[in-house]
Amino acid sequence: MLPPWPDDSLYRYLQGPEPEPEPTSDDARLAALVAQRLAIDWTTRHQHIEVAVQNRVVILTGTVTRPEVRQVAGDLAWDIPGVHDVCNTLRPPGRRRHRG
Repeated sequence: MLPPWPDDSLYRYLQGPEPEPEPTSDDARLAALVAQRLAIDWTTRHQHIEVAVQNRVVILTGTVTRPEVRQVAGDLAWDIPGVHDVCNTLRPPGRRRHRG
């Protein structure tokens, strides 16, 4: 019996799952670090926060339960080495205007 060829589906199956690709750019690495920090902090871990990074500027979007959580999320992002700026657009719950 011949061994499977690398382009054969049996070969890929025998090799097991492909490893997760490592972030290659600084922006992807920073986004992963910020997201990880937000996920483990007790103040921010259950919030709906999206993290994007462009040219080492962290952009936080989403909604949080309290204004204090917004501040903590921004501070955590600033604490990551390599971050040049933080654009914190997180929205705490606001009062809705009653249209009458």
